[in-house]
Amino acid sequence: MKSAIDRRQFGLGWLAAGALATRSPALAQSAPLKIRAGWVVVPASTAPLVLEKKELLTHYGRSYVAEATRFEGTPPVITALAAGELDIGPLAFSSFGLAIQNARLDDLRVICDEIQDGVAGHGSNEFMVRNDGPIQTVADLKGKVLATNAMGSAVDIAMRAMLRRNGLEANRDYTVVEAPFPAMRAMLTEKKADLISAVPPFSLDPDLRATAHTLFTQRDAFGVTQLTMWTARQNFIQKNRAALVDFLEDTVRAIRWYIDPKNHDEAIAIVARLNKAPAARMDWAFTKRDQFRDPNGTPNLSALQNNLKQQKDVGFLKDDLDVKKYSDLSMVEEAAKRLT
Repeated sequence: MKSAIDRRQFGLGWLAAGALATRSPALAQSAPLKIRAGWVVVPASTAPLVLEKKELLTHYGRSYVAEATRFEGTPPVITALAAGELDIGPLAFSSFGLAIQNARLDDLRVICDEIQDGVAGHGSNEFMVRNDGPIQTVADLKGKVLATNAMGSAVDIAMRAMLRRNGLEANRDYTVVEAPFPAMRAMLTEKKADLISAVPPFSLDPDLRATAHTLFTQRDAFGVTQLTMWTARQNFIQKNRAALVDFLEDTVRAIRWYIDPKNHDEAIAIVARLNKAPAARMDWAFTKRDQFRDPNGTPNLSALQNNLKQQKDVGFLKDDLDVKKYSDLSMVEEAAKRLT
């Protein structure tokens, strides 16, 4: 597991607290809870953004401390949650269903929104074709090569759902190949693929947009997608509910700060620093070009239910799931009420 993740600790106050706690039973009882939260990519991922704004975290170092652990994607998050190496795991709708049905994490609960695709007035992942190519409609993709980031990913499932709606099935009517998002532009321009999956910031690359156009979006395929959300296991929730509410309160406060237009320049500077990229390349973040973050941290369970149904329809989920059974929004709802 350690080789699959890049662990970054934000704040080491818990070490000092732990050292004092070994000398005093009273201090041991009041030591802040250590919360291990995962993340994949900024700015879609919440944890590193929140922990960059310590001045907004009124409960940090009191009831909780936190560290953010980076993963290459959401499937490895399932393994970390199952092994007890992670407390809050960001999962896409695609990996959420697999965590329950394949990894048997029946005690997994959705606790907070992270990011949603396809919300009106906000951005959506794009599926793009060459300007000088023969593809004009989805039906034209018959017999073609389509590039996805990973088989069974949220983006992959949306792509397959759109083609199924147009009477096309993978392996029968078209070929799917895998490529990392940074390589998608080259896949298209070098004619190794006829359609690529493009997500921010890669979809906003000026060189890509000069040579390609959008054939359809994830919104066209799926409507609203609960793209990623925070999850935790029930035992951890039951033992640490009060501290989790405090952490979610601080999280909601921080996200509201990031999406406030008056903080845009500073927010973009943080995103650029975390990505080691020029700020000008990240200026789309937290604008209408970006995907949606709920200001109360509330995930869209109706969208999630529909996403899981479509995942089952294209063959990447065995059985239907009732998302309400696997959700506990009481903590984030309490946290948001504190800020009203």
